[in-house]
Amino acid sequence: MSNEYEEYHGANRDKIPWHPTIEYNKCVSCGSCAEYCTLGVYEVIEEHGKKKPVVKYPNNCVVFCTGCQEQCPVEAITFPSKQNTREIIKKLEKAEK
Repeated sequence: MSNEYEEYHGANRDKIPWHPTIEYNKCVSCGSCAEYCTLGVYEVIEEHGKKKPVVKYPNNCVVFCTGCQEQCPVEAITFPSKQNTREIIKKLEKAEK
């Protein structure tokens, strides 16, 4: 699945740094994040005989969605600051007008 979401409120989605980051030192590879996300942000790969979720298509993530983070039983998923992301979006909207 490729990036289907090219813009967010008129701003180029590629320039908006909103997507999950997996802290693998906490991750238990349960796959809850990948199972929850229906937009194809994650892909589950096999590494060293163990299944592991990876963020394959970060720009498919809906800006400000944190649903996968809420599903993670060990709090291994983080997102950028919402406030910083809002400021970046405002700058992009002004620049692209």
